[in-house]
Amino acid sequence: MNRKETRKIKVGNIYVGGDSRITVQSMTNTDTRDAESTIKQIRALQIAGCDIIRSAVPDIEAAEQISKIVKGISIPLVADIHFDYRLALESIKNGVAAIRINPGNIGSMERVKMVAEACKDKGIPIRIGVNSGSLEKELLEKYGKPCPEAFVESALKSAAILESVNFRDIVISIKSSNVNTMIESYRLMSEKSDYPLHLGVTESGTPWRGTIKSSIGIGTLLSEGIGDTLRVSLTGDPIEEVKVGNEILKALDLKKGGIEFVSCPTCGRTQIDLIKIANIVEQKLAECKKDIKVAIMGCVVNGPGEAREADIGIAGGKGEGIIFKKGEILKKVKEEYLVEELMKEIDKL
Repeated sequence: MNRKETRKIKVGNIYVGGDSRITVQSMTNTDTRDAESTIKQIRALQIAGCDIIRSAVPDIEAAEQISKIVKGISIPLVADIHFDYRLALESIKNGVAAIRINPGNIGSMERVKMVAEACKDKGIPIRIGVNSGSLEKELLEKYGKPCPEAFVESALKSAAILESVNFRDIVISIKSSNVNTMIESYRLMSEKSDYPLHLGVTESGTPWRGTIKSSIGIGTLLSEGIGDTLRVSLTGDPIEEVKVGNEILKALDLKKGGIEFVSCPTCGRTQIDLIKIANIVEQKLAECKKDIKVAIMGCVVNGPGEAREADIGIAGGKGEGIIFKKGEILKKVKEEYLVEELMKEIDKL
């Protein structure tokens, strides 16, 4: 796929846009005023594969904790600001790597200029975030409802405010909970601007439903070469957001490294408890950093052949199974020892 080349923006020690890799983001759900809990969660998210993290800054006490949080983590922190420009200024002073605001909801042009100049002095980019809940009243009246054209006009209007004070280190997100609206909005935005785009289906739901909606929305755009960074928004543990985001990238060959997990859906030929085995193996490999492909297949008839490209795998038989490597059979093992023996072989790789 040919990826659209956008402007390259630096976020802390990471680049977004241009020829840089597509990054995975998440957002803490701790109380930002509780620095220790926030640091602990961010570290866990980083281990899970989070590249950039965002935290809500609802008041000055939270903004004051930014300094402590930044010192306790090693990935870029984005301060999520609404309405109060003073929270943005305090967060900038305390070391955030980026600010997420909607320039239209923080007050006068003078306040916007103060935030932009503070960001420029520190080399901090601004992410403009637009969704149906933040659309200007006049745009709702103009278009009659939230729609791609309204989202894009709102985002470009916000970008123009920053451009008017000579600020162009901008990332744009245009999120909707409706997948089709989200896709069309980003397509239109990609046509009209070369700013880096942050992809996401907002308020997508629980891990089950939200994973489906996010994979369709984000995956469709990435497959078209649109998007520079992403967040999978789920009602659940933020670590699940990071896992899903990275799996979307891996599925599209946009990210290498770590486990690629393949398992068959089972059928009438399956004579072992493949579903249980697959779940156990997936859990055991959750933290594995090896760049390998693991296959869990239901039968010896098709298993090694269908998963020939796998580095290592299992193919089931009647109460037993074979362990194969690159399509070649290594050994036959009783069902109760399959997982144990497979993990031994993975350790050797």
